[in-house]
This record gives sequence, structure tokens and C-alpha cells, in this order.
Amino acid sequence: MILTRATTAVAVTGLAALALSGCVANDAATKADALTVDATDSTCAVAAAEATSGTVAFDITNSGSEVTEFYLLAEDGLRIVGEVENIAPGASRSLTVTAQPGNYYTLCKPGMVGSGVGRAAFSVTGDAVEVDGPDAELKQQAVDLYAGFVKDQVGSLVPAVKELTDAYVAGDDESAREQFPNVRAFYERIEPVAESLGDLDPRIDYREVDAVAEGLDWTGFHRIEKDLWEPAKDALNSDDSSAWQDWEPSTDEQRADFAQLLVDDVQELYDYVHSDDFQSALDDQGAAGISNGAIGLLDEVANGKITGEEDWWSGTDMWDFAANVEGSEMAYSLVADLAARTDEGKALATEIEDGYAALKADVATYGSLEDGFVTYSELTDDDRRVLTDDINTLAEPLSQLTATILE
Repeated sequence: MILTRATTAVAVTGLAALALSGCVANDAATKADALTVDATDSTCAVAAAEATSGTVAFDITNSGSEVTEFYLLAEDGLRIVGEVENIAPGASRSLTVTAQPGNYYTLCKPGMVGSGVGRAAFSVTGDAVEVDGPDAELKQQAVDLYAGFVKDQVGSLVPAVKELTDAYVAGDDESAREQFPNVRAFYERIEPVAESLGDLDPRIDYREVDAVAEGLDWTGFHRIEKDLWEPAKDALNSDDSSAWQDWEPSTDEQRADFAQLLVDDVQELYDYVHSDDFQSALDDQGAAGISNGAIGLLDEVANGKITGEEDWWSGTDMWDFAANVEGSEMAYSLVADLAARTDEGKALATEIEDGYAALKADVATYGSLEDGFVTYSELTDDDRRVLTDDINTLAEPLSQLTATILE
């Protein structure tokens, strides 16, 4: 089943009608069984270097001075099996995954840039995890529906990127500027999929300051964005460096090159999500992968969109913001009934759904994906504070989702 934006609501409604049985996570047991991670500015100390296959939880505490991230990477050291972003100094966050037997790596990334610190081997022993029992079919249906949603979004992204880059290469900047935020929405709804593929997301979606910080060639959407919204000579990047430091408007030849790179990278994403490898990865992660995707997309909002740093030159952050929330809610909806199997689970689901409703209502005061949004600079500090409060209110119950559906 392939979900278009028009059919998404229908599919969600259909899933909501499915009756489930089971139990909800016991928070005390989950905490007791979790592996603690002490993250500092220079270390990433995991309490153990191995675990048994099945549900594996990490409790990460940031003892450093910078906001950090924690990653569980696949054996190739590139693909992301699970991640937690935006862990403030002194704060703690949890990551719960369904871990299959194999070799992995753990890693922390203070400052949320660079190659990270404390990279260490992590192994999972035991038998392959197979979902069985009364929920197995429903969990697989959720996985298959999510695969269909991702394929649909990427299938729409491919021709949209081609149309955008054609206008960019032709010098039709007015048309390209109009298309830019709408094209990005397809990507922003499913961004965690690209983030799991090593350097593909950086090639498609890195901001200039991130590429410079990590010593990468800067390409993708935001390289094109800066050409389309050429900064004033005295303008500053989001890190307060000069906007013209080591940058100048692209020549016609460079525009053609940047356009082709983006087209090729998006095609690579399309090929992946239509491959057996993608389906296998989703099957291995199961419902946990979907719920972690919902959490990850909300983290995307908290990390870049709410600050206005994502679309620094165009000011189109609210389009990205709204698309991240749409993608997060879509992923949540596919596993919502798996969470709501007991009274406690139903209460959690209600809290999450109320959180989405409040956040979407406040986002809607600034426009819509269909009709457009105000530019981000038009939001006041009070406006941003309200949205931040909405995100924080939703993030707390949503962080409990994965542990709940795996019990």
C-alpha cells in the first residue's frame, strides 16, 4: 500500500480501528535493565560492551558542557540503528531499540557536530529476534505501511527536485524560490531514513556551518538556498561568521554541478528505499524503528527549526517545521494502538495525541504547507517560546513510546 498525502489520514484512521492486546512497559523495570551512558565533552562511557538480542535500552546522561547526541551504529560504522539528539548539559535521555545479533558501535557527539567521541565496539549476542504472538501481524502491518509512506514521499521528492534544480540552473530564481520550501517538505517528513545512511543526509541537507565544522564539501539543498537568497555583503552566518567568508555566488557551471549532485543524491535515496535492504532494515528494527523515527523527527524540530538556523537565508523554517511534525505524527499513528494496550498505555497515547494537537494548532497560526507560512523572522521571541513549550510538552510522553510498544 502506497500512501499519498491524501490517503495518509485514511490509513491512519483504519489502523486506529484495530484492536490490540498486551501490556505496557514498566518504567522501573526499563530503567533497571537499561545500560547507563555517561557522555562528556571527550568521552562516551557505556556501562557494558555487549547485550542480549531483543529490547536494549540506554540511559544517557550528559555530564559535559555542550549539548550532545548518542548513537548506536551498525557494523559498517555508518548506518544509524538508533540515536538520541539534543541532550542538554546535565540532562538525561533514553534510547530503546530492538537489537538483532551482530556487531555495532556506540558514539557520542558533543556539540552535535564532527566525528564524535568515545567510539566503541558494542556486540549483541543471542538469537535473531522474531516478533510473534497476537501483535506480530499488526506490528508487521505498521512496518509495511511506514515503508509505503516513505516510498511515496521519496517518489514525490525525485521529480520535485528535478523541477527545482532545472529552474535553478536556468537562472529562474523566482520560480526556484517558490518551489524550494514545498520540495523540502517531502524530504523533511522522512529525514531519519536518509540520516541512517552515513553521509547521504549531509550531502543532501547539511547547512554551511555544519559542513565547514566537519570539513565536508558543502552541497545539497542549502548550498542552492544561499544562491537563491543571496546574502547582503554584511550578512552573518548562524555562527556569526561572515556570510561571504570562503563563499561567493555560484557560476552557471557550478549551479549545474550542484543541481546534478542533488538530483543524483536524491536518486540514491530513492533506489535505497525501493531496495530489499531498506525493507530488511525496517523489518529488523520493527515497530521500535517507527516510534524512534517519530521521536527523531520531533528532535529535528527542536534542534534546528525552532532556532531558525535550518533555512537561514530563505526563512522557510516553518515549512520544514510543519513537515517534520507531519512525519512524526504519521510514524506515531502507525504504532499508536500498540502503545494503547492497557489503561496506562491509553493514557500515554492520549497525552501524545493532545501534544500533537496543541503543537499543530499553534503552527497553524502562522500558515500551512498548502498555502504557505510567514517567514521565520516574523515570529517574535514569545511566538518561539510558545512553540518550544509545545515541543517540550510533547517530547516527554513521546520519549516513553518505544519502551511502551516493545512490552
